[in-house]
Parts: sequence; structure tokens; C-alpha cells
Amino acid sequence: MESNHVILVNEADQEIGTMEKLAAHEAGLLHRAISVFIFNSAGELLLQRRALDKYHSSGLWTNTCCSHPYPGELALDAANRRLQEEMGMQANLQPSFTFIYKTNLDNNLIEHELDHVFVGHSDDTPHLNTEEAIAFRWASLDKLREEIASHPDRYTVWFRLILTEHLEKLEQLSYESL
Repeated sequence: MESNHVILVNEADQEIGTMEKLAAHEAGLLHRAISVFIFNSAGELLLQRRALDKYHSSGLWTNTCCSHPYPGELALDAANRRLQEEMGMQANLQPSFTFIYKTNLDNNLIEHELDHVFVGHSDDTPHLNTEEAIAFRWASLDKLREEIASHPDRYTVWFRLILTEHLEKLEQLSYESL
């Protein structure tokens, strides 16, 4: 598997090729991504603060983990892999929804992703891979909505989009049984 390549897709999530990850972000080509949301038994979401040397969105707060499937890797497998790699955790992840977004990022990069969102439940304490995340915290969706309204620049673009455009889906899933 080529860990520095992403899967290019069309809007129907059909694979149309692969490309080096940075090149895909420079060109703004649509590619497959994953986002993981872990909730605890109190319905709080596990957040991570991205490492300061990430190639984009460094130091920003975001969902539990996010990344791209390797070529030939299923989105669910990528979500489980990244949860372990970034947060040192395992959980029973369930596919929730997908959405497409395109936005300009720092470093002259363009994020254009078809994002597969997965939700899981855990009360475990994460064991951070500090090359990926420098901090974590648990927060209620209500508190996050208030924080994002007051300080949107502290959060990643995709996380803000998910919380503003897909909040109802997350609220429903945050309280489902463990």
C-alpha cells in the first residue's frame, strides 16, 4: 500500500485513480477521506489538537481522528487503522454518513474530499501519537457549537462543517448505546 497516495473519486465515490497526497491537495482534486468521532458514555466527543508540524491545519482542534484510505484499503479499515495510529485506541466503528466539501487551506493547499464519517463509543483514555496529535479533550456537542461560533479559527474546516451541517446526525449517534 502506498501511504503517501490518496484515492481519487468522482462525486458518486467511484474510484478514478490515485495521486500523491500533497499533489492532490495542491491541485484540489476530489479524493476519499475518513473522519472518526468517538463519544463517551456521557455523550461527549473526543477531540484532538493536531500536531504543530502537520502539513496543513496544524495546531487546530478537530474530531477524534481523520485521514485518507490507502489505495486498495476500505474506508472502515482506514478509520480503524487511524484511530489506533493517532489515538492508540480501538472502538467498534459504524459508518454514519458521507459528504463532499472543497475549501482553501493554509500553505496554498485545497481540501476537496468525499469524507466518510464513522462513529464509535469508548470511555478509554487515548494514548496519543505526538507526531499526529499534541492534546486531547472530551467536550459536549453543545459546548463545541458555542466554542466554534466564538472562535472558529481554533478548529479545522471539515470539523466545523460537520458540526454545523450534520449536527443532528451526530447528536443522534452520540447517545446510542455503547
